[in-house]
Order: sequence, then structure tokens, then C-alpha cells
Amino acid sequence: MQWYEKLFANYAAGYDREPFTQGTQGECDFIERELNYDKSLRIIDVGCGTGRHTIELTKRGYSVTGIDLSAAQLRRAREKAEQEQLQIPFVRCDARSLPFEQEFDAAIMLCEGAFPLMETDEMNFQILASVTRALKERAKFIFTTLNGLRPLVHYHTLYGQNGGQESNANDAVFDLVAMRESSTLVFVDDDGIQRQVEVNERYYLPTEITGLLKSLGYRKVDIFGVTLGAFSREEQLTPDHFEMLVVAEK
Repeated sequence: MQWYEKLFANYAAGYDREPFTQGTQGECDFIERELNYDKSLRIIDVGCGTGRHTIELTKRGYSVTGIDLSAAQLRRAREKAEQEQLQIPFVRCDARSLPFEQEFDAAIMLCEGAFPLMETDEMNFQILASVTRALKERAKFIFTTLNGLRPLVHYHTLYGQNGGQESNANDAVFDLVAMRESSTLVFVDDDGIQRQVEVNERYYLPTEITGLLKSLGYRKVDIFGVTLGAFSREEQLTPDHFEMLVVAEK
């Protein structure tokens, strides 16, 4: 079992309390603007977690399908949708092999979604390719991913000679060749039990993301900085941003 499977096996209620999950309204405002408020569009939410964007966009009148690998996360998503009296298809499957082909007008994959948590670059690319297959010819793909400029520019501040510390991760170490950060994450699961997982995530440079998406046939790729809950095309990406926001058009 991979670290992300261990983390989300019993961490749904706790996930909903995390500070980085509190910006749903503003993030959905951005998505609506990008889709020109066209409620006829079908959206796929990849790595939907507990369904916060899926549910909010459905409440706003869009047809959204939520996808996630974690049964526990999807269980909570379904419970939340039921409380809102919403009928939403939540599907458990691996983002690398989505069971759709040219069915959606837009895809979102926010708060890392499934990407870039995979063990290899090839597996991460499979996610991008799988989402692309699920999209129609003229479609938009909106996602966030870890900003590789940050650890490169701030390497000594973040990691120092002995690994350093990064936010809620302990003893974080960054591999400059693989562009991967390894750390120990300690958390309390939904049963109140303290657990820890060994996290390993891939940071990407803007040029890498652009190249990968161009190779998949996207004709336009725009990349911005991320302020949680306030996505904007006006926010220029800098090395201080933890994440970057990608908007790709087929």
C-alpha cells in the first residue's frame, strides 16, 4: 500500500478540517469563470477526495462526476452530497486508467488531486494522459501541482544541510535530481489514532508541465501562482508559491 493510500484510508473528516481545504467557494468561482458559466458542460473532478469541489459545482448547476481512489474519502463525499440532497456520481477508480473516453467538456484536479503523488514520473504522466482521453476535443483541463521553483530557489532555507523542516512534515529532504521531496507526516486519523506515513512527492517546473501537456495535444497552456480560495489569472507564478495553477486547452 502506497503512502497516499495509507493516509486516506481513514482520514476523511480530518481532511475536511485542514486549512488548505477551506477555499472551495473562491476556487469554484475561478472554475466557473474559466468555463464561461456554461452549465451545459460536463465536468470530471479527478482526485475529488471528500467531494468539496464536486458538490459545490453541482450546487451551482453543473453536471460533475467525482473520481477518487480512496473508498473512505468517497464515502464521506456521498454522505455530504446526500445531506445536500444532491445526486452525484462518485466513482472509485485509479486516475491512471479512467473508464471514460471523450466524455467530458472540462476536467479539474485540485489540491494535487492524484497528481503528483505517484511513485514515478511515468505514473504521473499516465494520469495526465488518462484525463486527456476522458476529455472531448475542445476541452479545458484545470489543475494544481507542486511548484518546483520553490525548492530550487529556497533550497537552503527549506532543507538546510540536515534536511530541515517543511510546514507539517518532519525532516523533509529534497532530491535535486529527481525533483522529489521525502518527509514524514504525522497525523491523527478519524478514530483519533496518531499515525505517520513516509511522504514522497514530485515537484514540477512550469516548463516540464507545459512540455508534458503539449505532448498530449494541448494547444494552449497557461500557468499561474496559487492563493488558496482565490485562484486568479492575475497572479504571476513566483518561487514563493507552494503550488502552481495550470489551465490547459485542447
